[in-house]
Amino acid sequence: MDSYTGRITSLRIEHITKRFPGILASNDISLNVGAGEALALVGENGAGKTTLMNILMGLYQPDEGRILINNEEVRFHTPKDAIAAGLGMVHQQYMLVPNMTVLENIALGYRQAWNPLKLNTAMIRSRIEEIAQHYGLPVDVDAYIWQLSVGEQQRVELVKTLCLGAKFLILDEPTSALTPQETDELIALLKRMTQELSLIFISHKLQEVKSLSTKVTILRHGSVVFEGNTADHSPAAIAALMTGHEVELPQNTEKPCTGEPVMEIKDICVKSDRGFLALNQFNLSIRAGEIVGLAGVSGNGQKELAEAINGLRKIESGTITFFNTGLGNTSSAYVIGKGMGYIPEERNIEGIVPSFSIKENFILKDVAREPYSRHSFLKQQVINTTAETLRQQFDIRSPSTQVAAGALSGGNIQKVILARELTRNPRFLIAVYPIRGLDLGAAEFIHKQLLAKRREGIGILLISEELEEIMNLSDRIAVIFKGHIQQILDRKEANRRNLGMLMAGVKDVEAL
Repeated sequence: MDSYTGRITSLRIEHITKRFPGILASNDISLNVGAGEALALVGENGAGKTTLMNILMGLYQPDEGRILINNEEVRFHTPKDAIAAGLGMVHQQYMLVPNMTVLENIALGYRQAWNPLKLNTAMIRSRIEEIAQHYGLPVDVDAYIWQLSVGEQQRVELVKTLCLGAKFLILDEPTSALTPQETDELIALLKRMTQELSLIFISHKLQEVKSLSTKVTILRHGSVVFEGNTADHSPAAIAALMTGHEVELPQNTEKPCTGEPVMEIKDICVKSDRGFLALNQFNLSIRAGEIVGLAGVSGNGQKELAEAINGLRKIESGTITFFNTGLGNTSSAYVIGKGMGYIPEERNIEGIVPSFSIKENFILKDVAREPYSRHSFLKQQVINTTAETLRQQFDIRSPSTQVAAGALSGGNIQKVILARELTRNPRFLIAVYPIRGLDLGAAEFIHKQLLAKRREGIGILLISEELEEIMNLSDRIAVIFKGHIQQILDRKEANRRNLGMLMAGVKDVEAL
């Protein structure tokens, strides 16, 4: 397909149907996006949003239906065809090569810089710096992707898409790792960009849907159940249309905890994958039955902290004490054996074994213990019954628990991890971005589960960039910046403004 050079004034999807074994992922879907329009595509996890966009980008081929650009039918056999036609997508699950640098990843699709003799890296570097500076999306062009946090990789994806000259932009949960200020800036940027292009915006954050989109389409079980103008509907009304019932995120209204700390982190220093100190003399304590929220921009040491506690990363100095037992530089098996629950940031790498079935992933940490095995023999009936109960309880959208976990949508993979960790009866729980990629109905359920664990006396370290989540659930809120705690606030003292300022590096918001 030749590169499309004009503006995309309309994009239509007509009667798209896509089937996978046991699943009707897209059922006779039609959409229409005109010049300068921003369409919000929303729905519960597993509703078919990402599948539909992957069809539009040439990653999947539809079983039925067609795509039209400027009233002309097109067929994309590969993503290269879609990019050549002027489409660009920032995926929820990043599409980057881990062992290559940021520059090299962008170079893979930047054909203008290729010639028969060598790659013009200076041209690519200049283009990246131009995009990053213009849009306020800083990236380290020489960093390897595996060295970056999830949030930093999402920024690379956005810069990459913009570098390739997209004229129609598809964004799948692009703000999940941004501060409130960065989110506001991105929304303002996208509004300005609609003067030149159109976009489809997938998000579970309905305030962003209201701020950015002109139209909203709601999917449920692979079908369009609602279309309308965004301005005509409140976030609560959109949430109710998505889930079929009113959604109200729960809040922590319990009295502050006064007991002794069960997790004490004192003066720890931990190196990042790139060799510098991601945590430098870091201190934090958490009591039994207390939720401590750790707020911060992705890449400020949260990943290293969670991995150090869970035996996945070496501690250079300092101590981690867990129920009067040292956890520093122990194994992950030892930490699990002490009763630690862990919802990791990298759900596809650390949270599941993608090739294993859903039921196998449910029992990963307890496969050698009752009730799932006895005398080294698995008790299949118990495993099957428990897995089916968890699938229904956590609303995991899959025809059975025999399906490979890696074949699920991102939100449903997260539910598999949450189901396993929350039902293991942990003594303590580290939850890193627990509702990232989850719809409001699922977030409501998970928040209720976390508050229930708090009432059971379980201490929880909640690592998140969702300020509403942090403020709703936490007893105390610690803000991290460049490996240090900026300030610790009681729940009643915290608001979006002071948390956002602390996350941006302001040391003491009381002095403002």
